[in-house]
Amino acid sequence: MASPFRFKQFTIAQDRAAMKVGTDGVLLGAWTPLEPMPGTILDIGAGTGLIALMLAQRSAAETIDALEIDPEAFEQCVGNFEASPWADRLFCYHAGLEEFVAEMEGGYDLVVSNPPFYPGEVPSGDPSRDLARQQQALPFGVLLAGAAALLSPRGQFCLILPYAEEAGFIRLAASHGLFPNRITRVRGTAGSPLKRSLLCFSFRESEVQEDELVLEVGRNRFSEAYRDLTREFYLNR
Repeated sequence: MASPFRFKQFTIAQDRAAMKVGTDGVLLGAWTPLEPMPGTILDIGAGTGLIALMLAQRSAAETIDALEIDPEAFEQCVGNFEASPWADRLFCYHAGLEEFVAEMEGGYDLVVSNPPFYPGEVPSGDPSRDLARQQQALPFGVLLAGAAALLSPRGQFCLILPYAEEAGFIRLAASHGLFPNRITRVRGTAGSPLKRSLLCFSFRESEVQEDELVLEVGRNRFSEAYRDLTREFYLNR
């Protein structure tokens, strides 16, 4: 059984959710731009609720909604929200994205997602984990169509992807009227290949702000940049 993960201001129970607390979710929750400050936020595929909780800590948003299709993860997310200091601002819907789009009106100032990464059949023996991690559960086209439908005209859509998926995702996003405004590419160490891309899109075309983030300067020695990014969350920072 997975132990709860304790952050400075909240705790994530993760024994029922397929995807546990990981670096990708923490990166997105800490990196997502909050200028201008959003009044409404939606986390698509919330899992344990980690990213929504990080954004609740970082922002003054009055409404922070989450969407989770897996029943076990949904119940875990609800429990984590209710146990947090921001329970009055957090709400999780048990539904798929297309169903949610059909029933809800758009207008979120910020939409975030740590989407499924693996494009093919990658069975792990755990159906819930496979659903959470395989792109077939939430194809990028469906994700982009949903984000475009749910964003306010000046809203932002932020997510984390494998670096190898970045160029194709940007091309697909353009077909939905979404354009990258900010990209941070992530390496494990200074000499290692690029591993992840943090991307922020909007309906506005602009010059893209690009930079890189290195996570470690040695084995189990985090870089100062990563420490600064996550300082308000990890207990040992």
